[in-house]
Amino acid sequence: MKNDSPNARHPIPLPLLFVAGLLAGGSVGCGDDGAGAEDPDTTETGDPSGDGDPTGDGDGDPTGEGDGDPSGDGDPSGDGDGDPSDACSELPCEDALVLDLSLQDKVAAAEVSSMADGDDWVSMVDASAGGTMAAPTNPWVYMRFTDAGLDKVEIDDFEALSSTDWHIAAKRFGIRVNSGSAGPGCVELASLDGDYAEIEAVPDGAAWAVESFYDDSCALVEDGSGLPGNPDYGMSTWWGYAGCVTTTGQVFALALDDETTVKLTVEAYYAEGQAGCNEMGTMGTGSAEMTWRWRVL
Repeated sequence: MKNDSPNARHPIPLPLLFVAGLLAGGSVGCGDDGAGAEDPDTTETGDPSGDGDPTGDGDGDPTGEGDGDPSGDGDPSGDGDGDPSDACSELPCEDALVLDLSLQDKVAAAEVSSMADGDDWVSMVDASAGGTMAAPTNPWVYMRFTDAGLDKVEIDDFEALSSTDWHIAAKRFGIRVNSGSAGPGCVELASLDGDYAEIEAVPDGAAWAVESFYDDSCALVEDGSGLPGNPDYGMSTWWGYAGCVTTTGQVFALALDDETTVKLTVEAYYAEGQAGCNEMGTMGTGSAEMTWRWRVL
């Protein structure tokens, strides 16, 4: 689910990588507004086990194709509507997750607010985590999409490991959804082509996926940004780097646990000055005080 457009990634000088790795730990980045270098989840059916998988390979797929789609019709959920599958699962690499994401046993003091803008919600998310130098010892902020906007969920990082109350979480420029490698929830996502304003529905054939930033041996899969230890989050294509953290305009669809689907784009990483960063490489102020635009589809 990577964005191969030229502005999705920019090479970063080696000295900056070294400094960022020392300062930010599990949440490193690329430049800051005064706090240091920015840190840019038995019946007669022919199935003797009664588990719905007569092939006996344990994948829940009677067709034996290994794709998790019992009917073979391209709809893993089995309800015939082409929607994404149920993503709920136990965390596959919890110990690694605790270390790699620098999880903390305290609730983020961050604020999250939303205001309606026509059919959209514009949400302000404080993912600053105390600044680059303090980020490794500060928690993620957890949120849930609701009819009244984006609500903060008051849980700490360790509580989030067993909670499906949250849909999405943020810390510095890291954004992860609750599924697969990142959490026990059912949230799936897909990257969409086109401008946010023009997308009215998720197109047929959208590549739905869960978070998957660990391999089978629980080794971290990095995002290719050049920042060491930076996980390959499903939404990692929202940002780039050009002397500051740019926004790419990438639009994402998120299929939530209540069968709601939202579209979302990150409009700004900085509280002020995002346009200057995108257009001229001038660093903004208020890093990781993000603005998200989203709508229920």
